[in-house]
Amino acid sequence: MSQLPTIQHAVVADTLFDGARLHHDCAVVIDGPRIAAVLPRREVPFGVPRYGVPEGAWLAPGFIDCQVNGGGDVLFNDAPEPGTIERIAEAHLRYGTTALLPTLITDTPRKMQAAMAGVRKAARTNPGVLGIHLEGPFLSPEKPGVHNPALFRTPSAEDAPALIAGRAGLEAMLVTLAPERTSPGFIRRLTEAGIRVALGHSVATYAETKAALAEGLTGFTHLFNAMAELGSREPGPIAAALEAHNAWFGMIVDGHHVAPAMLRLALRGSARPMLVSDAMPPVGGRKPGFILNGAGIAVRDGRCTRADGTLAGAAIAMADAVRNCVALLGVPLTKALRFASTEPAAFLGLGKALGRVAPGYRADLVAFDPTDIKVCQAWVAGTARGPDALRASSD
Repeated sequence: MSQLPTIQHAVVADTLFDGARLHHDCAVVIDGPRIAAVLPRREVPFGVPRYGVPEGAWLAPGFIDCQVNGGGDVLFNDAPEPGTIERIAEAHLRYGTTALLPTLITDTPRKMQAAMAGVRKAARTNPGVLGIHLEGPFLSPEKPGVHNPALFRTPSAEDAPALIAGRAGLEAMLVTLAPERTSPGFIRRLTEAGIRVALGHSVATYAETKAALAEGLTGFTHLFNAMAELGSREPGPIAAALEAHNAWFGMIVDGHHVAPAMLRLALRGSARPMLVSDAMPPVGGRKPGFILNGAGIAVRDGRCTRADGTLAGAAIAMADAVRNCVALLGVPLTKALRFASTEPAAFLGLGKALGRVAPGYRADLVAFDPTDIKVCQAWVAGTARGPDALRASSD
């Protein structure tokens, strides 16, 4: 992987999407890990090295993925330590993901502690590791998906303090839970400590979901999947989600998890959409399958499935999600890019530092072909990493 030094330099592009609007023939001046300026190409100060992305490529905020189970042929649960996290992050960086949350699928308390410690250590040296997503174990046995229901449990008196302590030193922590499995006040205690809480793998009623929102829940993990369905007399969590103005819902846009028509319907609601990959080890790897909870998972026709046909995560990266958002949902590319960067940054409470290309923001960028969203270069905290696509420019 090529790297450019983090001294001040400018990246010039024919087209830049800054997270809100398009600019043409412009430059992003990077000073160390942050963006110093966004200005017309002709106004780059004399003496500042310039590097041009390939002709026709777009420059945009780096993608932020809140749900990454694995990549590069490794699963976070199998060895939740810095080496695993680095391998996962490197695999996803090839597809424009400059920041992510390694996601631990329901596991033991001991494994949860090891995962939080591993992420804290990895985050010290890799700015792309924002924190951790704990998907479980406070989930509903009625909606297990491929999680091991034998490990599901209700929160104990020790769980909130343990999670709050695990949050220390991380930019973000996300906990997915089933609200009906928690006692009143549990969600509020987490959210008041800065932990993001999302509903997932849940059969919560509409009323229970509204109560969780009132306690500070702001997310819905892979909307529609592994949650009570919309009903005419019991609207459940999906209706509550789509009515919520201050909540975000994750979308797995792979054409398998949710019918595109349902996602198009969700986009008409009040909640704020964001793309997630729900990626498994084959993303950025070479193996056609993996083991999860002792069961073989095969990847066929873009689907990760157990022998009984149950979906087991996804085989897409964020670049695929952006492309599918445009192709399957009819969303403009600029909006799909927001779903992959600006919205997840806001959901995590990092909207003033990530998800935009603007002065003062961290220099997390992605350059890609707008026709097929093929990534040619990515920057994490000002350092360019990826194929040797950048070229020095003297203009």
